[in-house]
Amino acid sequence: MKSEGAIPAHIAIVMDGNGRWAVKRRRPRTFGHQAGLKALRKIIEHCGRLGVSELTVFAFSSENWNRPKTEINRLMDLFMRALDREIDELQANEVRLRFVGDLSAFVPELQESVERAERRTRANKRMTLNVAANYGGRWDIVNAARRIGERVAAGHLSPEQIDEALLASQLALAGGRDPDLLIRTGGEMRISNFLLWQSAYSELYFTPLLWPDFGPEALDEAIDAYRARERRFGRTSEQVRTKSA
Repeated sequence: MKSEGAIPAHIAIVMDGNGRWAVKRRRPRTFGHQAGLKALRKIIEHCGRLGVSELTVFAFSSENWNRPKTEINRLMDLFMRALDREIDELQANEVRLRFVGDLSAFVPELQESVERAERRTRANKRMTLNVAANYGGRWDIVNAARRIGERVAAGHLSPEQIDEALLASQLALAGGRDPDLLIRTGGEMRISNFLLWQSAYSELYFTPLLWPDFGPEALDEAIDAYRARERRFGRTSEQVRTKSA
């Protein structure tokens, strides 16, 4: 890895390509999802070694319910087994696990597993792993606006008090920092309704690698590309250089 800019503190990943990876091997799509879980494990471990403090992964979007029911059922089963299998290792490595999204749509058993995992790892501080499940960026913003609207309607807040900080405090990832780097695997060049508000100034990185093939070396390449960029946040290059001098 190059030694230019700082390591991104928060990385977000759209883990795309599991199904296509399996189809290329003439295997069921669920075989690809299993391989995707193995890839995620390696990326979590590598982020821990690099000192990344927060990792957010898009595991299941609100649009994924449109997939075949057999695939959805298999995904839910994989979620359950992954939670039971991985929680001890996450705890041992001081990783805090947090799920974001509308979990009410999942079966009660899965909701209970999620709650147990979050409760068990809540005090861990080495790294936070956010798993976006039944999540959509538009859903996130609408929910935040609804909560703020309820406070206005109740007389606890005036419209003039609504600003970006207030809205951000009502989003699913409230309390954390916005992603520095957003990666999408699988060759598609869009963010597909993922962290729409939070990724306003994220550096975007797209790779043709399908998610099961995205390993530590590929993550290093993405981080090298990030570190070579100049993050201006609306300022000029001269202003950035003056501030960092």
